[in-house]
Amino acid sequence: MVETGSKAIEWIHSRKPFGSRPGLERVKALLALVDHPEKKVPTIHIAGTNGKGSTVSYLREMLQEAGIVVGTFTSPYIESFHERIAVNGKFITDEELVTLVNKYQPLVEKLDQQEAVSGITEFEVLTVLALDYFVDKVDVALIEVGLGGLLDSTNIVEPMLTAITTIGYDHTEILGNTLEEIAAQKAGIIKPNIPIVTGNIADNALGVIADCATKNKAKIYRFGKEYEVTYLHPDDNWGEWFDFRNQNGKLKNLKTTLIGQHQPENAGIAIQLFELYCELNKINWREKEIKKALQQTFWPARMERLSTEPLIILDGAHNTHAMYRLVESVQNEFKGRKLHILFSALETKNVAEMLEELLKLKNAHIYLTTFDYPRAIKLDDDFVNVDEKRVSIVSLWQFGLAEILEKMDDESLLLVTGSLYFVSEVRSLLLEMGGSHAG
Repeated sequence: MVETGSKAIEWIHSRKPFGSRPGLERVKALLALVDHPEKKVPTIHIAGTNGKGSTVSYLREMLQEAGIVVGTFTSPYIESFHERIAVNGKFITDEELVTLVNKYQPLVEKLDQQEAVSGITEFEVLTVLALDYFVDKVDVALIEVGLGGLLDSTNIVEPMLTAITTIGYDHTEILGNTLEEIAAQKAGIIKPNIPIVTGNIADNALGVIADCATKNKAKIYRFGKEYEVTYLHPDDNWGEWFDFRNQNGKLKNLKTTLIGQHQPENAGIAIQLFELYCELNKINWREKEIKKALQQTFWPARMERLSTEPLIILDGAHNTHAMYRLVESVQNEFKGRKLHILFSALETKNVAEMLEELLKLKNAHIYLTTFDYPRAIKLDDDFVNVDEKRVSIVSLWQFGLAEILEKMDDESLLLVTGSLYFVSEVRSLLLEMGGSHAG
């Protein structure tokens, strides 16, 4: 028995040593012991290399504006472990977590005695906890895939809609070395006769997804085909303007509060999902609900402006695909700024490629560092002959941060990027120091 929230989280973390183990047999065995909550919760299942989190955020806001009670299961967390499981943006409480852990602890121990289903992982436990929590609490739950799709523990849901946001190179050791192989894993969430919405995906990967949709008789809504997003321009203050068009007509002059040209694309996926959900449930939606929802969407550590004087932006661009989009955003939005970049990543990522992308920002100096996390990069690794004039190696990121803040002036921009685990650590310290969310 656990008695406090911290002890409940400690027990969940105690499953971490089992790592990431693709396969559904363990999670199915646990769900069978609790009368299958996955069958009792209407869900929308969202996969993709990047863009899942902001798509979930946009969609949650739209559904809430339409009066729908929305559960969200997301990862990783930025500020609090509890944010991974939420209803209408309100995080699960310590008390609720304690109740759930006390229910599941003996069940997991029981499964550990059976060789075929022993060693259920932290993420698998969390998936089941979330689904159980959502029963009778929500009208719909937005379930974010952890890794891949086909063999991810969330793939036991029976969704009313599915989505794949983007396909890029990440977790190649598990998902495959080509975009087609990665797409096949993500397409594993497609279910017979359940509509699928896809984001801005390269043709070769999209072809794999479309084939899977055809085999499953799943109607597909593709970016640039069944629905269109037309990027207009950045907002003078903060955000992006765009138009949206689909089978229901055109929505003009929409604004997101998240910056980067990829954000209208993520918002477009959310709008398409929202309209399909409303059609399935015979709900009348209004354009103003979509507009209001987009303008109040906030997603921490995704091009988040933490401070304006000095200008500090945080972005968890944790793989090459995300880094490419980040560099594109910075080039478009912050021309002429002196860039100081504090960067760290996990050793499982292609750090050399990520650095290569960052170095395309001509007026940038990069502070390459590490942080206190089991799989964080080690600074003795060879990052393919880094340019010492443009890249400083900093053993303690706190010292690097202090050095940058001292150097900054009105023309400077501090960008903290890389692993979301790293960005959330820096974010926490900056907030303690007095930075406040400003956009």
